[in-house]
Formats: sequence, C-alpha cells, structure tokens
Amino acid sequence: MRQFGSSFVSGIISYFARHNTAANLILVLMVVLGLLAMSKIRSQFFPDVVIEKVNIGVKWLGAGPQDIDDAIISLLEAPLLGIDSVEQIISSSTEGSARIYIDFKPGTDMLIAKEDVQTALDSVQDLPETAEAPTIKRISWRDRVTDVVISGPIGLEQLGMLADEFTQKLYRNGISNTQIMGVSAPIIRVTVPSVNLIRYKIPLNHLATAIAAEVDTDPTGEVGTSNRVRSGISKRTIEDIGNILIRLPNSQKELLLSDLSRIYFDNKSQRREYFTGGNRAVVIRVDRSAESDAIDIQRKVESITEEYGGSLPKGVKIELSKTRADLISNRLEILLSNGLQGLGLVLILLFVFLSARTAFWVAAGIPAALLAAIAFMYISGLTFNMISLFALIICLGIVVDDAIVVGEHADFRVRRLGETPEEAAERGATRMALPVFTATITTIIAFAGLVAVGGRFGSLIADIPFTVIVVLLASLLECFLVLPNHMVHALRAKASKNAWYDWPSDQFNIGFRVFREKVFRPFTYFVIQLRYPILSAAVLLLVLSSTLMISGKIKWRFFDAPEAGGFTGNIAMLPGANRSDTKKMLDEMARAIEKVSDEYEKEYGVNPLTFSISQIGGNSGRAISGAENKDPDQLGAVSVELIDADLRPYSSYAVLGKIQDEIIRHPLLETLSFRSWRSGPGSDSLSVDFLGFDLKNLKAASVYFQNQLISLPEISGLEDTQAYDKNELILELTPRGTALGFDIDNVGRQLYQQLNGIEAISFPLRNRSSKVVVEIPDSEIQSDFLERVNVINPEGNYVRLSDIVTVTSRYGFSSISRENGQRKITVTGDISEDDPDRAKEITDLIKLDILPDVRARFGVDTYLSGLFKQEKDFLNDALIGFMLCLIGIYLALAWVFASWARPIVVMSIIPFGLIGTLWGHYFWGINLSLFSVVGLIGMTGIIINDSIVLVSTIDEYARYRGLKPAILDAICDRLRPVLLTTLTTVLGLTPLLFETSKDAQFLKPTIVTLVYGLGFGMIIVLFLVPAIVVVQRDCLSLGRALKRVIFGRRAPILFRLTFGFVAIILSLNIFVLCYFFLGIDPNPILENLGFESGYTLIAGLTIVVLSAIYCIFILLPSRFRNRKLS
Repeated sequence: MRQFGSSFVSGIISYFARHNTAANLILVLMVVLGLLAMSKIRSQFFPDVVIEKVNIGVKWLGAGPQDIDDAIISLLEAPLLGIDSVEQIISSSTEGSARIYIDFKPGTDMLIAKEDVQTALDSVQDLPETAEAPTIKRISWRDRVTDVVISGPIGLEQLGMLADEFTQKLYRNGISNTQIMGVSAPIIRVTVPSVNLIRYKIPLNHLATAIAAEVDTDPTGEVGTSNRVRSGISKRTIEDIGNILIRLPNSQKELLLSDLSRIYFDNKSQRREYFTGGNRAVVIRVDRSAESDAIDIQRKVESITEEYGGSLPKGVKIELSKTRADLISNRLEILLSNGLQGLGLVLILLFVFLSARTAFWVAAGIPAALLAAIAFMYISGLTFNMISLFALIICLGIVVDDAIVVGEHADFRVRRLGETPEEAAERGATRMALPVFTATITTIIAFAGLVAVGGRFGSLIADIPFTVIVVLLASLLECFLVLPNHMVHALRAKASKNAWYDWPSDQFNIGFRVFREKVFRPFTYFVIQLRYPILSAAVLLLVLSSTLMISGKIKWRFFDAPEAGGFTGNIAMLPGANRSDTKKMLDEMARAIEKVSDEYEKEYGVNPLTFSISQIGGNSGRAISGAENKDPDQLGAVSVELIDADLRPYSSYAVLGKIQDEIIRHPLLETLSFRSWRSGPGSDSLSVDFLGFDLKNLKAASVYFQNQLISLPEISGLEDTQAYDKNELILELTPRGTALGFDIDNVGRQLYQQLNGIEAISFPLRNRSSKVVVEIPDSEIQSDFLERVNVINPEGNYVRLSDIVTVTSRYGFSSISRENGQRKITVTGDISEDDPDRAKEITDLIKLDILPDVRARFGVDTYLSGLFKQEKDFLNDALIGFMLCLIGIYLALAWVFASWARPIVVMSIIPFGLIGTLWGHYFWGINLSLFSVVGLIGMTGIIINDSIVLVSTIDEYARYRGLKPAILDAICDRLRPVLLTTLTTVLGLTPLLFETSKDAQFLKPTIVTLVYGLGFGMIIVLFLVPAIVVVQRDCLSLGRALKRVIFGRRAPILFRLTFGFVAIILSLNIFVLCYFFLGIDPNPILENLGFESGYTLIAGLTIVVLSAIYCIFILLPSRFRNRKLS
C-alpha cells in the first residue's frame, strides 16, 4: 500500500497531538454546533419532496370529454412533448375542462421549465374560440399535520363561527396554513322563470351584468385631504338585491329584479357536510409549510385545542384526527430508544476490549461525530425524519471504526513496540491514516451509489447517503485531529499505573491473547495450508445459500408497507339518487363499522375504532374514478382511524374485510371503494396501464381484467380511470337557425348558462366567500328540456331551440386520459399485505397469466405501473448504482495499493457477505425487499473496511519477512480491531433487530442485511482473505509458468494451437452450462445484449472466464498448486 510521501499529513497530526488546546477546541466546536443545530433542526415524518411537476388547465364550457380530447389535448401535447426536460405527460379530458400534468426530469430548473411550457403553449394558435386561455400552475407540496374536528348538536352556522374563532387562535400562535372544510357562505340565488325572460326579451346574462354592477361599490377617488368618494352602496341582503332596477333591452322601461325572479339564500348547494357521532361537524385541516416543524405545530395545536375545548357550548366536542405528528413522534422515539440501547452496547464492548481511558476517548468520537453531522444536516436543510434518523443509527457502529483502528494501533505500539505515548499516538495515527482514509472513502462511495436511485423512492432515501457521508467525514476529522491528543494522555495514564477500573479489560485481554496465540494462530496456519478447499467450501456455501431464493424459501417483495392506521371508504350513487340516499348509505356504512368494532371489542377486549367521520358532497383521499363529473350530492365517504398497530393482534385489512362483508348495499349505490392509508413509495400496490387508440376496446380489456381479479378476497378498491359518462346529446344548427342569425357557439353558451346558471359576482361574507347566481328554476330542467327551451337571437327575439337545431345522441366516457400522446386506462387496487406469500402469488398471477391473456384477447398494450413500475425502475437504478459503487471502490483501491490485482483480493469478500444476508432473512422469516437492496449497497463499502486494513498490514509485514509469517502476524495483530469494528456495528444495530413495534418492521430488512452480512463478513475477512492472498500469489506464479509453457521459445506450435482449441471448447461449454442454469436461451446472444438479460449475459461471461482460469489451474501439475511458502 502506498504511504503518504509528504510530511504534510503527519505534520498536522503531530501538531494537534502535541498542542494543549487545539484538539479540544475542535471537539468543543463540533459539540456546540451540533447541540445548537439540534435545537433548531425540524422534525417531520418523511423528507421534504421536491415536486418537479407543472399543471396546465384549459376550460371549455359545455364541451364533452371527446371534444376536448380532440380539439385541445391533441393540439397542446405535440409542442409540450418537444421540451427536452419533459419526462412524462399525462392528460385528462373531462366535461368542460382539460388537464395536462407534466413531469420533468430530476434536477430541472422549474423556473426555466415553466417558461418553456409557456412558450410551447403560445405556439398553439388554433384552439377553439370559446375555450379559455390555458393556465399554468406549478404543483406545490403539502404535508398534513392534523385535522381538528368540531362537532355537536348545534347549527352549522354556529359550528362555522367556532371554527373561525379557532383558526384565529391558531393564526395568533404562528399557524397560518389552515383550511376550514364543511362550512361555506350561503349562495344568493336569483331564479328567473323562462316565461319572464321570454315576455320581456331579456337574456339571462343581461340580468347577471346588471346585478354585478349594483351589488358592489367602486372606489372613485379622494376630494381634498379629508374626503373619499365611493360610488354605489353595497347590496348584500335579499331585499337590497330584489330592489335592483333592471332596464329592459332596447327599451327605457325598468323593472325591479324581485318582480322578475325569486331571490333566496341557499344553504345546501356546493358544500360538503361532515358528520361524526350522529352530529354535524366542521373540519379544520392544519398543514405545515416547507420550513415548519411538524411536531412543534402539533404541540401548539394540542395546547390550543385543550384550552379552547373548555369554552365550548355544552355537547360540542373538539377532537384531533389524522395526527401524523403523533406517528412521527412515536417512530422517532422508537428509533431513538433503540439507538441509545445500541450506543450502550457499543460502549460496553469498547470498555471490555480497551483500557477505560482509551475506550472513553474512542467512544467520545461517537457523539462528537454525530453532533457535527447534525450541524452539517441543519446547514444543508435536512431534517430529522424516519430516513435521516435511521441513517444516523446505522452510523452508530460505523462512526467509531476509525477511532478504534487508530486508538488500538496506538495502544499496540506502546505495548508491543515499546514506544512512548507521544510517539505511539502520532505514529499510530500516521500509519493508519491511509488505510482508514481508504476505508472511509470506500464506504462513502458505496452509500453514494444510492444517489443513482431515482423516482419517488430515490427522493425518499436521498437522506441516507448524505447523512452517512457527513457522519463519516466528521468521524475522520475527529479521528485524526482530536483523538491523537487524547490518546497521549490515555497512554500516559496506562503506562504510569494500572487503575482498578482497567481490571475487567486487563483480564479479558489476558484471555484474548491466550486465545489468539494458542487457538487462532494455529487455525489460521491451517486455513492457509488448505486454502483451496477453504475457498471451494466458501463458494459452495454461497451457491447453497442462493438456493434459498431459487427454492422460494426467501421471497422477493418490493415493499412491505407498515401496518396501516386506518382506511377510507368512498361511495358514488347512481344517477337519480339524491342527498338523502347518499346519507342513508353512509349511515349503513357507519352501522357496519360500529358493529364490527363491537365484535372485535368482545373478542379482544379493546375497541379498534378510535375515530370515524363521514362526509357528503365529495370523496375523501383519492376520489373514485369519474367523481369529478358526478353530482356532489351523489358522493360520500367514511374515514376510520384505528388504535395503534402494536395494541391489536390483527391487521387493518382484516377489519376492513369484515366491514365490507357486513355492509348492506343501497339499491342506488353505484361504486363502493375502500382503501387503506398507506405510507411508503406512494403508489397503488396494484396498478396496470392499458394503452391503445380505441377507447371502447380499452374499456372492454379493463372490465375483463377486473373480472379476473374480483373473486380474490385479498384485493380491494378495484376500479379503473375510465368511468362511463351520461348520454351525450350533440346539437347541429339547421339552415333555419343560420338564417335567424344563430351560430352554434352562441347557442351552446346560452344553453350552458340556462343549465348551470351564471355567477354574477362573488363577495366576502363572514370570513368566507359568497356569490350571487342567476339561473332558471330547477323545475324547468327536466327530461324534455331541449324540446321546451328557448334561446334568444341577435335581434332580441326568443326562438324555440328544437326549431333551429337537430339532436343526435352518443354514449361516451366521463373522462379521457392520455400518456405521452396515447390513450390510456389504468386499473388500480390494493393487495392485502397480511400474507406476503399470497401477495406474491397474486402478483405473479397477474404478470404471468392474466395480462398475457388480456393482450392476446384485445390487442392492447399493458404496462405494470404503480409499485410494479417503481420496483422495475428501482432495481434498474440500484443495479447501476451498485456497478458504479464497485467501479469507484476498485479505482480507489487501485490508487491506494498501486496495484491492479490487490483490489480484487480486498473486494473478493463482497459476494460472500450475501451468505449472511440470505440466512438472516431466512431465520427471521422476512422477505427480501428494497430495503434489503439498500442494505446490500451500503454493506458493500463497510464489509471491505477490515479487509483493507488487514491486506495493508500484510503488505507492510511482507516487506521484511516471508508471506506466510507476514500473513500470520498481520492476522493476529489485527484480530482485535477487526473484531471491534465489526462487533460495534453489529451491536449498534442489534436493538433494532429485536424491535417488536410494527412501525419499525419495514426497516428490518436493512438491519438484517447489515447485521448478518457484516457478522459473517468478519469470518470471511479473518479466514478467507489470507487464503485469497496466497491464491493470488499462486495465480501470479501460474501466470509466469503458463507464459513460459505456452509462449516460450521451446513450446511447439502444435501444442499452442491444441491448448488454445481446448481452452475455447472448455469456455464455450461452461458458457452454455451457465446459461442453462440461469434459465436463458443461449441462442439469441446478440439480442440479449440489448435487453434486461444483457446484465445476466455479462455475469455469465465473467463466470466463464473465471471458471476457465480455475479449470486450467487444476489441470496443471500439482507443484504449482502446492508450492511451499517461504
């Protein structure tokens, strides 16, 4: 291994080791900055997510989904797809509006992206004249903290006033991101019978314009310095609006608005109603901004709620619902408690292996490095969340590795080499500087490989590599600038006297030295002598371990979601149902929920239900497909919160299943969809895209696919995004209509106004927004409306609509979706996670049986989306990250060892770490998941740290003695630091390994991967690395011998040709065997290079080359294999 040729590094180490205060100043600075950052750093559930999306909206009143798709979406998508930074475009056409959602590539400057979108939209000049101009909005990120529910046996207006008062209290305490739901200002409706419109020849929009001019006042200016002029008087009451004078068109005659219409307050329309416990309720949603602390906001809300609850009227309750901050606190508490337990175990281990003072100063590096890392996190804008805190716990054992190596080596130099404390501290740090630096760099490279993971999950785990990297850099700083100075004092104290508190360590080390010399050294010699059987046994064990996956004893499950804390049931009623029908269905759902809860309480002693709330006028969470085109009175939802998962032995899916069986469906119920509250990557566990050009064929394929799954009880919430629409009536202008001066756009506008009314004006009313709507009576909008309705021509005369248009009908869809220009239907649902094996069976059934059948029957393209797509993208990104990680580690080691072959020895133990990982998953009965992959990538950098230090020591000793003594002495000398560095990492994570809380179970695959992978990796380092070092020596000798045999002057040409032919035949046979066992057709080799199996092809070629070399070696004379070591 290369050494630092310059005295620069040793000079810095020496300066800080000998300076009285410099090292402590750095230590104090690290601690103070960390403590300061801890008091200011924000806490939240998951990291902030940068949303690189833009939403485009276009309104075209009166147009159907098909018209909007043809005339707007198809025109706008073409220039938008030409923007370089666009990753995906998803569009949706619904009645009266078009929506286009643009996903941009990660790292895109969104200001520039928004400008590019505007430029693309400006290039489209032929949109329909009556369509509004496109609007652009960047999608913002929101994070719910909690919902505050106020309910009781009082009027809705009183509840609204209480909600207003409560939000004012929140605002005064710095909580301004709130939204009141369930109450709105009443609408003033001006209902004008058609007969009056016809009698006075008044267009409906004429009345709306007159009302808008009279209802509000307009500031005019100032007269002098003390007078302000305002024109008009605000008219906000029924009487004032009724007294507005309407001048008839083309006439001087005026009429009071009350003589033409009926004016009244509407307290029901366009409002969601909430109910809980049989009473009306108002919900106040509290969100946090990007710079706020969720836990701090939660505490303030709880304090204000408790204070405000005492002043409420009798029977009125105020409750908190969906308190995500509680989940944050609970899970952070789990991680912190386990982290402290792990820290305690690490400290005990250090004090057993090392003297008390040495152990103390080595252990001091843990809080110092962690606090310094927290300061870096705060400066960089990171937060305390589930991911970053988990990364800190991973670092508990890793962070002390550097200090262990440096501190133990300084202690070694005092005990074995007889150096003074000052010399030992300085030379120990200088000698270990490059190995420790290299080990840190390789670990950083390994975790940096996680940056290659993109998508939602990539943004979710981005805090892991950053947190680990800053902790390691802080550890490196503490190890070489702070620790040497403290080691001087610790070694002096140890040399002067044997303190009583060192007695446990002394006794342990006496026994350890006996074990090392009497047991470990002879066994290591035995391993070196039997290196080939040992190496073969390790390879065989790796192959046998891989059969755990091949045989299905260990299954792959992309994401095992944590147990859900509740669920939501959304409903949609059939056309013709009214608000009371929806209320009856919600009451039935509430009855079923209460009954099932009582049954569970009788069986288990605890009621699983903590809170439930129902609503009319919309869906909760993700709405049912087509809900945007439904009458709000026909939509409803029930949200249910359950007790903590650790307090119940059953899952939310079990409760949900019983509730679904108990519900009696209303005759007018159209759709009932239950979904659990998930956390994780954020997509549906079941999501399949159907793409094509014929919507009816796509819909038929979707229905067939759903019918194949509907009988599976593990699947809930099954629906598609293509709901059927109402019967669509198409109007065409007749020649008579044209002669009377009509055009189809004007006719369509008048019909829209009569069917939907006209918003004349909106104005503030009691902290909310009210409006005046002009419309015709609902009684006139019947099935024969088109036969009776009249429209006004440019001359001011009303004409029967049926006299100027022809009507044709067609049946369509309520919405039309596209993805990158192609029409799409998506089928979504939830797959129960109660039985992971069954969930895997269902997934395989969908992939291998049902979807191929759908493609064959309907000729459509199908793509797995949602978690399926995220799984594929994650694995591809993880593979790229892993390859970059290996390349980066190899290059770093090649530079450090100044050799192309030595890094192979160091890195050869990486695949053997998989043995411990697989058996760990098997023993614990858990699936391999994406968190297992995260652990594997991180383990790649950690597992070779001891190998680096060990091989560098072997190389150093080999300069002055033979290889065999060098290996034996190096292994024995480095046994204690190897054991310490591995065991500290394992013990730091052990409490989480035995954590029983369901909230932490989704992290267990990473813990198992690191604990078992590194634990078995320690055995590999101690016994396999010495064997591989000698094998490398054998291979070099073999290479020189082969060169002489094959390419020497005395080798006959016939022998060379025969040898080459045999090598080629042998390689091809091994190649075919590899492909046979890997399950890949060896014929289309060139085709495989371009597809997913190309990765396997590369792996197969690698196996071929290595196997050929191994077989050639076996065939050579035994003197090369059994060459005696000097």
